[in-house]
Amino acid sequence: MAGLATTGVFTYYYAAIARINERPIQPVGNAAAASALLAQFAVVIMATVAVTSEYSTGSVRASLLWVPRRHRVHAAKAVVVGGVAFVAGTGFAVVGMAVAWGAFGGRASFAAGTAIGQVLAVGGYQALVAALTVGVSFATRHAAGALSILVTLLWALPSLLLGLGGPTLAAVNDHLPHGAGDHFMRVGTQAPHTAATSVLIVAAWAAAAHLVGLYVLRRRDA
Repeated sequence: MAGLATTGVFTYYYAAIARINERPIQPVGNAAAASALLAQFAVVIMATVAVTSEYSTGSVRASLLWVPRRHRVHAAKAVVVGGVAFVAGTGFAVVGMAVAWGAFGGRASFAAGTAIGQVLAVGGYQALVAALTVGVSFATRHAAGALSILVTLLWALPSLLLGLGGPTLAAVNDHLPHGAGDHFMRVGTQAPHTAATSVLIVAAWAAAAHLVGLYVLRRRDA
């Protein structure tokens, strides 16, 4: 619910600003893509709790007893949480488009193929963020530590880089998870690399977090 509410408010604001400032007509899905900057934290919290709650209650011991192969526990958690995040992300995108359409006041376009592509892109991004979160959560084993890292990586650092400005810092942001994700979720904007490359960048971050989390799981919970 928090993700849907955040998406609804942000997409309305995004579309209203575009209408007031008479910005060029753009795909309605861009509003939903932009809202992922905030909506992703609903996914982050859900994925963090899915891992760290087992450590706080001690139930992780039972999980590792029933499934002694650590990589299976880690992968199963990432797949389940990622699947839920994908469904949630597509739902966010659909709601965001519906809310933004009226707020755009004629300054947005709608094409079924483009809209479906953006819905799937937002869902895919949220799934990758969930997988990234699972890796970080297994590495830290504490909700506060995981959230601190993820808020810094997904929001604080990008905001700082873009706030300072300059092509070099912008290029760094383009290779961070949300910077790259924004390039394949939005349509009609200039991007330093292709959508496929952007997907691979976000996937690489998720894979790196997965490997770190698995390493810690094997070492600490052997």
